[in-house]
Amino acid sequence: MNSQVRGRAGNIWLLLGLCLFTLPAFAKEPVKTPHPNGAAIASAHSLATEAGHEILAKGGNAFDAAVAVSSVLSVVEPVSSGLGGGAFYLLHDGKTGRDIMVDARETAPASATPAKYLDAKGELDRDKAENGPMSAGIPGLPAGLVHIAQKYGRLPLSVSLAPAIRIARNGFPIYPRLVDAYAERREVMERYDGTRKVYLADGDAPKTGETLRQPDLARTLEQLAARGFDGFYRGETAAKIVADVNKYGGDWKAADLASYRIKERTPITFKYRDWRIVTAPPPSSGGVALAEILQMLEGWDLAKLDEPHRIHILTEAMRRAYRDRTIYLGDPDFVKMPIAQLISDDYAAGLRAGILPDKATPSAMLPGDKAPLEGGHTTHFSIIDRDGNFVSATQTVNLYYGSGMVADGTGVLLNDEMDDFALRPGTPNAFGVMGFDANAVKPGKRMLSSMSPSFMIGKDRVAVLGTPGGSRIITMVLLGMLGIEQGLDPQQITALPRFHHQYLPDTIYLEPGALSPQTIAALKAMGHDITQGESTWGNMQAVDWDLHTNALRAGSDPRNPVGKGEVVPAH
Repeated sequence: MNSQVRGRAGNIWLLLGLCLFTLPAFAKEPVKTPHPNGAAIASAHSLATEAGHEILAKGGNAFDAAVAVSSVLSVVEPVSSGLGGGAFYLLHDGKTGRDIMVDARETAPASATPAKYLDAKGELDRDKAENGPMSAGIPGLPAGLVHIAQKYGRLPLSVSLAPAIRIARNGFPIYPRLVDAYAERREVMERYDGTRKVYLADGDAPKTGETLRQPDLARTLEQLAARGFDGFYRGETAAKIVADVNKYGGDWKAADLASYRIKERTPITFKYRDWRIVTAPPPSSGGVALAEILQMLEGWDLAKLDEPHRIHILTEAMRRAYRDRTIYLGDPDFVKMPIAQLISDDYAAGLRAGILPDKATPSAMLPGDKAPLEGGHTTHFSIIDRDGNFVSATQTVNLYYGSGMVADGTGVLLNDEMDDFALRPGTPNAFGVMGFDANAVKPGKRMLSSMSPSFMIGKDRVAVLGTPGGSRIITMVLLGMLGIEQGLDPQQITALPRFHHQYLPDTIYLEPGALSPQTIAALKAMGHDITQGESTWGNMQAVDWDLHTNALRAGSDPRNPVGKGEVVPAH
């Protein structure tokens, strides 16, 4: 476990509870200046953070910087995201105050049916669901970049994509996570000619310190920069992707790519104590789950509870929110969902009433319309610019290196997001999350996600945060929000030790050393099952803005040594 995390891990509430009495110093009296004193960016790779600041220095705004950061992450973090994946971009316009989510989630191809993912016995075929062309949805991230640049940015794509093009062509140093993930996924990745050309270009597997160059990906980015949407979704690039998908057993048509459309969605917005929370709506499950959990928690003064009871109450709130995720949520263009009810104070009060103060509720006992039939490799970045614009963006290819398949001649590593559908209702996906009809696969449908890009807006402070982590994203963002509420700075919240419960499996997952042996024993005595992990999870990126002093701060998760949070003062 990273030493910066380990130092805090003896007691998760040492920071979240006792820090009430040691808050960072913020000015008491407001200073009437209208904008932040510079710009803050935090991302999972230093090259992406630096690219964002490069674009701001050229006259771009936070949205132009988001295009640069997102595209560079697509080059330098193929384990986590890429042009072959999707994203949710949560945007705040500092001039108008408008919040919007740009939904660039992948969609199911027209040929997709549940039956195609079952084996001869009618069971889910994991290989088809998680590996290769059958596992890939139609990518949305390139369309998201074009949409944001054209509608919200100041600069042309040729400028905002220039850093990504440069890094793809010239290369970047390979770091240990790429090497370790390749070793884990090697058998799948080496099935495909396009993947071998990228990752075995020198004849052997990637090694730390070597330079990874991706000339085909550079050319694909140049086509996107020159021709916008058509540079990826029509023409040469699209034809190469469709041909290679079908060569290896997929069933895509040119129309699958050409018909892809970005969706602009109204974020989930709710009040938690003195904060206004703005977060992701469906097809993300994150916003609904966060609203349920935080509004349930308003019934307790968490700082006055001892650690075992704090963890117990949080776990019970997580359990109930994840249960609703399983039953109700899906793509809003296909599924009618009781969102207003699920995020209401009255509904939270009803859920809260069922939480016993010192006894775990078995997940099997929670009411539901249907009973269950009985892996987090994403990335995130956060931006605040000098005009008071915010971006919180989470992007993904799902598992490490997505489907493992690079479409030959394009450099585009395709996602394996089809696994995020309930391909066989009642069967958990790679992250152990159950799903039912609301998230069943249909042509053109977006799969449910846990990605939870978020803003917290208080009277004295604004915070922008998010993280990768599969189904654990929601609970990591939750813990980060609770840290912000208690006055922790962005770097401190990214380092908080983590725990997680997701309804099923009915267990509390812990990072190594996250809770003391005494707390674990007390939780077990309340009836909780505990699973102590061997590794950490997540890669949180956060920035904040002090509305009194206009000072900015940035924090990048210490679990990830190549990430970078940086504030550049205004000149």
